Amino acid sequence: MRRPYTSKKPKDMKYTISRMSGYLGNQRTKLILVVIAVAISVSGNLAGTYMIRPVVNGLLENGSRLQLMKGVLLTAVIYAVGVSATFAYTQLMARVSQRFVFDIRHDLFSHLETLPLSFFDRWKHGDIMSLFTNDIDTILDAMNNSFSSVIKNSIQITGTMVLIAVLNWRLSLIVAAAYILMFAYIRYSGKRSKAYYNKQQKAIGELDGYVQEMVSGEKVVKVFTHERENIEGFVKRNEVLAAAGIGAQSYAASMIPAVVSISYINYAIVAFVGGLMVLRGWTDVGSLASYLVFVRQAAAPINQFTQQTNFLISALSGAERIFNVLDEKSEEDKGTVRLQRHDAGWDWIKADGSAVPLRGDVRFSDVVFGYTPDRKILDGISLYAKPGQMIALVGSTGAGKTTITGLVNRFYGISSGTILYDGIDIRDIRLSDLRHSFAYVLQDTHLFTGTIRENIRFGRLDASDEDVEKAASIANADSFIRRLPDGYDTLVTNDGANLSEGQRQLLSIARAAVADPPVLVLDEATSSVDTRTEDLIEKGMDKLMEGRTVFVIAHRLSTVRNADAILVLERGRIIERGDHEELMAMKGRYYSLYMGMFELE
Repeated sequence: MRRPYTSKKPKDMKYTISRMSGYLGNQRTKLILVVIAVAISVSGNLAGTYMIRPVVNGLLENGSRLQLMKGVLLTAVIYAVGVSATFAYTQLMARVSQRFVFDIRHDLFSHLETLPLSFFDRWKHGDIMSLFTNDIDTILDAMNNSFSSVIKNSIQITGTMVLIAVLNWRLSLIVAAAYILMFAYIRYSGKRSKAYYNKQQKAIGELDGYVQEMVSGEKVVKVFTHERENIEGFVKRNEVLAAAGIGAQSYAASMIPAVVSISYINYAIVAFVGGLMVLRGWTDVGSLASYLVFVRQAAAPINQFTQQTNFLISALSGAERIFNVLDEKSEEDKGTVRLQRHDAGWDWIKADGSAVPLRGDVRFSDVVFGYTPDRKILDGISLYAKPGQMIALVGSTGAGKTTITGLVNRFYGISSGTILYDGIDIRDIRLSDLRHSFAYVLQDTHLFTGTIRENIRFGRLDASDEDVEKAASIANADSFIRRLPDGYDTLVTNDGANLSEGQRQLLSIARAAVADPPVLVLDEATSSVDTRTEDLIEKGMDKLMEGRTVFVIAHRLSTVRNADAILVLERGRIIERGDHEELMAMKGRYYSLYMGMFELE
């Protein structure tokens, strides 16, 4: 299983930076203004500190109060310009960062909508959500705080080194030695903490995945009173994360005290040596005063630079994970045949403009398919569904029933063979049009946050209120909907937690009914309802299925007795075909399954 948390440092930093630069290019003008404002802000701070020299020397040389006021006012103006520039770049950076992550978030979600189902089979939902939360938030924090800070501290460190060299090159040799010592320790500590950061990120992914899985299955947990074991499992994973975090933070947290300690020692040495130089006349008091302030301030940008660099690396790592998803191939769609609806029905419109009536004729010819190359799920499947027929697919779990319906609308691409839809290869039909010709009622219902009316209308967004209510009536959902406090305007939340399983299934069937498709796929559509409700649904479904091709996947064989053809699958092959009476007369696999189920009933 692929996880988003695999490394603290991006594997291909050059590529990641290049991709991010493409997004930043949309904000090029604002970023240039940010860099200019940051440069002015830092220059103001450096110039203000340098002004200590002329102010002190002027006061010592002539003691003029007017001269002192002029120096102080000039310094105040310099700092005011720097403060104004700081305010400007922070405001600009807020706008740049929000627009930057807006574009990435938009592209990521839009691209996810184009990916094949095989991608979602490989990725856990929690891992995908972490892209929108952890990784996007890390990028946003880095853009808001680290981007301008790294530029600022880089200029400040460089400017400080230049100015202290101008003020006193001899003392600067001591400072340079201290800087070398600081960076040497930072590098050593960074290498030691990197391994722990890798373990920490992996442990976060493990813990997040465990929590999501346990919370999602909380009902099952409580049914089997598995709370204590779950807590023990959480504690083990939490301890691994804590141990990795302690190791990472122990080294990372030691950087600031080490740098500060070295800077204090450096400050003491420079102050002592500088004092001796003043006494010997090798430098003036103003230069020493300005110099000492620079030395005192030198540790701060180094600490910040180190911290912000780590944040940027984390952001680049998150960005790389996002770009890896953006680089996933979208569903291939080279189809040119489109679907057109008219008063009399539906037509396939070919590229040359000719029309083929949509009748619902589906034919598989020697189809081979596997989710992975080394494991076949379907092995040489050939079948046909004539227009208006109800085709039932039965067999044990894993026989390939649901896979067949998934291949018809190209959720997955076949390895070999052909699938024809009204004589047209499904690969020649545009994906959106192909899928518009189907409606699904799945065993696992999914309702969206919104009203009941909106959930039914999800099947066809342009459906009128009358269409929605008619569809609900067909599914025999109208009566229970009208008994709800707000009727069709009742709010559905948390995937329909405020409704029973049977009611959710009825809404799912109504959603398929409002789509009014030429072909229906019913994947154990009545599995979650009681016998009385099942009877009501089947009566409504008879109306819905009239004149349509219908694929029914069923485990309860009593629900498919009226099917025109029943296909019995085993290990990816069709081993029997016929109607109920024919298959019972054969006394083969279907007969065994049906009689066994009949006895259970």
